[in-house]
Amino acid sequence: MSENILTIEKPRLEAINLTKRYRDGVLALDNISFSVQPGEIFVMLGGNGAGKTTTINLFLNFIEPTEGEARIDGIITHKDPLAAKERVSFVSENVMLYGDFTAVQNLDYFSRIGGQSEYTKDDYRDALLRVNLAEEAHHKKLRGFSKGMRQKCGIAIAILKGAPAILLDEPTSGLDPKAGHDFIHLLKSLQKEGKSILMSTHDIFRAKAIADTIAIMNNGRIIMLKKSSELAGCNLEELYMQYMTGHDGQRLAG
Repeated sequence: MSENILTIEKPRLEAINLTKRYRDGVLALDNISFSVQPGEIFVMLGGNGAGKTTTINLFLNFIEPTEGEARIDGIITHKDPLAAKERVSFVSENVMLYGDFTAVQNLDYFSRIGGQSEYTKDDYRDALLRVNLAEEAHHKKLRGFSKGMRQKCGIAIAILKGAPAILLDEPTSGLDPKAGHDFIHLLKSLQKEGKSILMSTHDIFRAKAIADTIAIMNNGRIIMLKKSSELAGCNLEELYMQYMTGHDGQRLAG
């Protein structure tokens, strides 16, 4: 007799009671917990100093937690950082690439230092076309690129790494409307491939357009955590202001 077995997917990214207090006493992150499933886009929304970048830095083990854990595929990032980093790609607000290298050369360089030497010129071309970088720019040096074009190269590098999780810190900051639209379309395609995406932003419009789950952060705390389905019909900007000004950053249920 066969039995039906309920399969529960494990979170790909987890913050468990994650806290960061710096030596000067500043509490940058205050006991936050959340999880991101495979194929989920999780957006941290908040102003400067809310704790968004600190959260991402803890997942990347750029800093260590004071308390709690950040986990990637169950790997505790500050205990086994090398194994954790193999499972994640990162794109920052200001993508650090080599200005004297062309787009293709940057992709080749970062792929090789990541241990991936099997890619061909066609693979690089396909990755750059996927992020909507015009083909005539593929062999131009990055020092002449706009911020949006550099961002596309950074995302192409992240795609080529093939990691199951992607962390994005303010990725749409400074992008023009066309570049922002292309970026959202790309993230949706990565989501369909089962990628888990954790993104920080202060861009309410794009947060609502792309997120499966939105966490509003203030003063190092998550003060609202809701699925996009719970926010259908809501004015997210008004809701954001209610949480940020009406409750002075205190933790709220729901």
